[in-house]
Amino acid sequence: MKNILYIVIPCYNEQEVLPKTAKLLKEKMHSLINNKKIASNSKICFINDGSKDKTWDIIYKLNQSDDVFTGIDLSKNRGHQNALLAGLLTVKDRSDMVISMDADLQDDINAIDKMVDKYLDGCDIVYGVRNNRDSDNFFKRFTAETFYRFMNILGAKTIFNHADFRLMSKRAIEGLEQFKEVNLFLRGIIPMIGFRTDYVYYSRNKREAGESKYPLTKMISFAFEGITSLSNKLIRIISLVGILALIVSIIMLIYTFINIISGKSILGWGSIMISLWVIGGLVLLSVGVVGEYIGKIYLESKHRPRYIIKQDLDDIEK
Repeated sequence: MKNILYIVIPCYNEQEVLPKTAKLLKEKMHSLINNKKIASNSKICFINDGSKDKTWDIIYKLNQSDDVFTGIDLSKNRGHQNALLAGLLTVKDRSDMVISMDADLQDDINAIDKMVDKYLDGCDIVYGVRNNRDSDNFFKRFTAETFYRFMNILGAKTIFNHADFRLMSKRAIEGLEQFKEVNLFLRGIIPMIGFRTDYVYYSRNKREAGESKYPLTKMISFAFEGITSLSNKLIRIISLVGILALIVSIIMLIYTFINIISGKSILGWGSIMISLWVIGGLVLLSVGVVGEYIGKIYLESKHRPRYIIKQDLDDIEK
């Protein structure tokens, strides 16, 4: 029987929530197998992203206790996006479809049934999309929605209210494999792949245990990474701001020249200092943004590996 499903779950210091996650996902896999929607050799694959706690020990014990569990141990912490990519590309040739999700049980496990149904109907990519953000506070809701809108304005086409909960067929992952960039932002890359896509809407749950791996500072960094990895419109905006500043400077020059001819007093130091601070700030901001792009070019030119696998439990089984 085909329709082998792998559920790929990146893990970083998830020892508190992992046992419950494993239990619930195992029940879901058995339900899908019993309903003959997926093959009996489908598996749950945990990706240990250089955890400092007992996450890998738990994954290893789960694998020893039940064949439905397997795991991949990365050589060091590579970040969520690289860990997810490692899982997707490693299990690609062992599966017909792969669902990626987080370990914290915030993604609705029951949405997996609908994703599989849509795959069986011919979809290659099925996005899990939040139907609301009622569980978020005002600040998180506002910043998240602003992020998605800002990304789309800058040309980085993302799925609104979608994180990394999605199903991908084998050929969709093969398409993803052709994207070789080191600076990964999968939420923006995957919509570029094409193929038939669909959506499953769900309500996001509260985190079961442990702490969020995305505090405000990391979310801001992640957003900036996504914008600069997928779009060059920031540089174009800088050019437009520079042109605007030049036009304003010319207007001020003409205004000053007219004042001199007419004998009127020239405006004081206040306006001059404000102008200097504004132009200086714009210059520094522009240099910073351009530097960010140059830094990404530098990293891409090195062709460093995006991840290194230390241990693959599926290989041990073979």
